[in-house]
Amino acid sequence: MKLNDIRDNPGARKSRVRVGRGIGSGVGKTGGRGQKGQKSRSGVSIAGFEGGQMPLHMRIPKRGFNNIFASDFAEVNLGAVQKALDAGKLDKSATLDHAAFKAAGLARGGKDGVRLLGKGDFSAKLAFRVAGASKGAREAVEKAGGSVEAIEVVPAAEKAAAKKGQVRKARLDARKA
Repeated sequence: MKLNDIRDNPGARKSRVRVGRGIGSGVGKTGGRGQKGQKSRSGVSIAGFEGGQMPLHMRIPKRGFNNIFASDFAEVNLGAVQKALDAGKLDKSATLDHAAFKAAGLARGGKDGVRLLGKGDFSAKLAFRVAGASKGAREAVEKAGGSVEAIEVVPAAEKAAAKKGQVRKARLDARKA
């Protein structure tokens, strides 16, 4: 067998049909669309239309919403912090903050900072500088001899709103000048 002899199994690849290319092709003239009507023309937009009856997707009740003002925290468990310490991904002497957790691969996302949670075993004496910590996590860290400093974090939604306000103010100032 040679490389130039390699072929797909017969029928493994189906060649595309060129529709509307003459009588001899078998799918000429109307191109398999039948005769006349909206469906025979291009730009059909009747998917989900039920002849004037309220469509199913509109009959089903709406539920839930996305809160655009919700805070987005990267949640980090103490057990994961302990594992990262044991693996040498975190520095014991440094204060652990969002940047340190990101570098260690513990925090993904979290536009509004890190929230410390108390799941897992924890025994290291560490200093944390985070946006928030659960009661259990705070107790576990203090029991091990560490400290938790909660920093004031302005939510991303508020930052965006403030930025928008500054842009508007700048535009107004520019018009006045």
